[in-house]
Amino acid sequence: MVRLPGRPVTRPPRSFGYPRAPHSPAAADGGTSGSRPGVLRAAVTGRSVAGQVFVLQVVIVLLLVISAAVAQVLQVRHDSDTEAANRSLAVAETFANAPGTAAALRSPDPTAVLQPRAEAARKATGVDFIVVMNTDGIRYTHPKADRIGKKFVGNIAPAVAGGTVTEHVNGTIGALVQVVVPVKDSGGQVVGLVAAGITTAHVGGAADQQLPLLLAAAAAALALATAGTALVSRRLLRQTHGLGPYEMTRMYEHHDAVLHAVREGVLIVGGDGRLLLANDEAHRLLGLPADAERRHVLELGLDDETAGLLASGRVATDEVHLVKDRLLAINQRPTDLRGGPPGSVTTLRDSTELRALSGRAEVARERLNMLYEAGVGIGTSLDVTRTAEELAELAVPRFADYATVDLFDAVLGGEEPRPGTALRRAACAGVRGEAPLYPLGERIRFVATSPQARALTTGQSVVVPRLRDEPGWRAQDLERTDQVLAFGIHSMITVPLRAGSLVLGVANFWRAEKPQPFDAEELALAEELVARAAVSIDNARRYTREHSMAVTLQRSLLPRSLPEQGALDIAYRYLPAQAGVGGDWFDVLPLSGARVALVVGDVVGHGLHAAATMGRLRTAVHNFSSLDLPPDELLSLLDELVGRLDQDEAPVTGASVVTGATCLYAIYDPVSRLCTMARAGHPPPALVRPDGGVEFLDVPAGPPLGLGGLPFETAELELPQDSRLVLYTDGLVEDRERDIDEGLGGLRDALLRTPGASPEDTCRTVLDRLPARPSDDVALIVARTRVLGDDRVAQWQVPSDPAAVSEVRASVTRRLSDWGLDELAFTTELILSELVTNAIRYGRGPIGVRLLRDRTLICEVSDRSTTSPHLRYAASTDEGGRGLFLVAQLAERWGTRYTPHGKVIWAEQPLP
Repeated sequence: MVRLPGRPVTRPPRSFGYPRAPHSPAAADGGTSGSRPGVLRAAVTGRSVAGQVFVLQVVIVLLLVISAAVAQVLQVRHDSDTEAANRSLAVAETFANAPGTAAALRSPDPTAVLQPRAEAARKATGVDFIVVMNTDGIRYTHPKADRIGKKFVGNIAPAVAGGTVTEHVNGTIGALVQVVVPVKDSGGQVVGLVAAGITTAHVGGAADQQLPLLLAAAAAALALATAGTALVSRRLLRQTHGLGPYEMTRMYEHHDAVLHAVREGVLIVGGDGRLLLANDEAHRLLGLPADAERRHVLELGLDDETAGLLASGRVATDEVHLVKDRLLAINQRPTDLRGGPPGSVTTLRDSTELRALSGRAEVARERLNMLYEAGVGIGTSLDVTRTAEELAELAVPRFADYATVDLFDAVLGGEEPRPGTALRRAACAGVRGEAPLYPLGERIRFVATSPQARALTTGQSVVVPRLRDEPGWRAQDLERTDQVLAFGIHSMITVPLRAGSLVLGVANFWRAEKPQPFDAEELALAEELVARAAVSIDNARRYTREHSMAVTLQRSLLPRSLPEQGALDIAYRYLPAQAGVGGDWFDVLPLSGARVALVVGDVVGHGLHAAATMGRLRTAVHNFSSLDLPPDELLSLLDELVGRLDQDEAPVTGASVVTGATCLYAIYDPVSRLCTMARAGHPPPALVRPDGGVEFLDVPAGPPLGLGGLPFETAELELPQDSRLVLYTDGLVEDRERDIDEGLGGLRDALLRTPGASPEDTCRTVLDRLPARPSDDVALIVARTRVLGDDRVAQWQVPSDPAAVSEVRASVTRRLSDWGLDELAFTTELILSELVTNAIRYGRGPIGVRLLRDRTLICEVSDRSTTSPHLRYAASTDEGGRGLFLVAQLAERWGTRYTPHGKVIWAEQPLP
């Protein structure tokens, strides 16, 4: 301290490091000139507010000067780069477009022509280099001759494409700007490239001239700031008399009040790991002792993880630590990042309630997600059992540890539930092992006091928080319930499966892993899940009922057994579709003369309508076949019938609805071995010959039934004995994943593997390549041909003379005797006498008689007339009319069939 003569100077007291101004009048007035150095010294040292203002002003001036200098340098650099780029671009463009440059690039030695020009241009323009190169970047020119022929360093791809490239690079001669431009010929094609560059140092220099001016301005500003600060300091000292202890105390109290009033804990830890400061909230959150300050953080009784974080001083952002029963979010930053004292500042925030709210939000989100998945994951199939399984699988383990679904037996069969009957366990899912609950498929009758029975009766859900305290549930089965409790299951929710007014069963949710019992919120979630599942189960139940009805209808319309006949050895298969009921059908129809008709048809679509249409068509074919019509005529009548059905079922608008039915009708005659067939939009039949060869028969393809207006054609071929005729529907050879050509090829391969096989073996081999439940119905008939040999056929020609009847009777009697059928001789003579007499009297010759011994004895009389006799009652005065009535009484069946040359009247008698 310097003491001036006659001027006592007092030392100002200190409070928290802030200087207090002297109170002497001389000091207050500024004193004599001898006191001014003290004021200036105080200002410069920063011990007063004025000193701090001075320091601040000096810093601001320095920052402004530095900023201006940096801005000036950056501007000069920017201007230099721009000038360098513009000059390089101008030089490169000029040289690239100069006359002869493009021609020189195409010359045998471009370097010899271009190197002198490039060097002359470089020296004239002041750039550092001009390089001419080809489109691959190989130099033709360079200021240094040893670099000619080497690859150019830089990006030339845009220039090769016709553009311009400007690059800032650090080369061997310093920072430079280089520009690459294309050289184009007269046709606009890029034949080479020109690169020019210049260092930025050659175009700068303005910064060196302006920097002294900036420094002079900075010195002047600093001098002005110093003088101004001295004046301000004297004025402040005179007006405020310095900062006293009271003012400093108030500042500290305000700081302390703010620090301890915030809701976040604040800790300051020194570089040696000792706690320097902790506010009230930090004491409360961490449970710090009263003497925590100045103690090491590892000695404060904190958990190892939290204490280690505070002692490390590392950066931490919202790290969550469990301290006692609180979840604290900790943020920590070091204090020496900008030259401050070593240590760290830590803030603590209590996030326990926030985490609880977040947990509840997460639970709500999970429940909403479960409900969404229930909407899309339950009811994916129209199967009652599978839908119940989907409910159980969704609930475990996200909602319950075990889930069971019990349905009435009637619901599983597609019928409406009958209250009071037993239920059957349809689904069961669990997190581990086999729980001692009722097993899958168990038939259960719940006692009246059980929660399940109460839920079924009242239609209301029941939650049992503690199964051990539920006597009604334990009364169901004392032994089993004890096992359930011993297994660890302790809580249950029972929810009735309600669809409208129907209660389909109950869903049970069991808890074992979590110790908490089910609560009201979980009951609401269970009810929502079960409500969605109940709708899907009821839809599946309705579908099951309708599907069962359709299947029953379809089965009743298909043949249950094949009729007896001796012309063909037949095996058949029918495979229903995987979903729905189709309209595929087949039939075997015995005809007169030991012939047999085979029919295969398909009604497009699925469901009751397709099954009903199939039944109507099958009945129509039965009726039409009794008329002994040829295949083409029968299909024509069937086509007209389908057309009428379409008209009856057309919508109100009158638009035609094509049923989309196909049919194949074939007639086999075992006497002549001829097979006559016609088809309406149906796949062609396959024939397996006795030698194992397979072919698809060339039967004219008629239009599908119902289109009308087009005739059907027949195909007739002779089949060797033991041939196998294969008729099928399109489901055998066509589906969504393969076309019909591929399917026919597969069928051919399957038939080739069955040489000499029986029809049953053939059916089995053909169907082995199909899935168990195909996507479409499949009908298959395999018929092996038989022949009615000459020893079982007798024929005679009868003259148109009544006297010839006796000769025919005698010949027939002898043949019957040879066949061992003497018992039928009398009735056969009477039948033939009447039929031949009618042919002689009313028909036209020639007249033929044929006798066939098959399963029955068949008598046939043919003539050229197309007039058919009719059965009637003869009056007592009529001389004739009784012969056909007598034939009808003696024969088991009789009838007339027409041929291209006339008609045949036939009668069958059973063999003895």
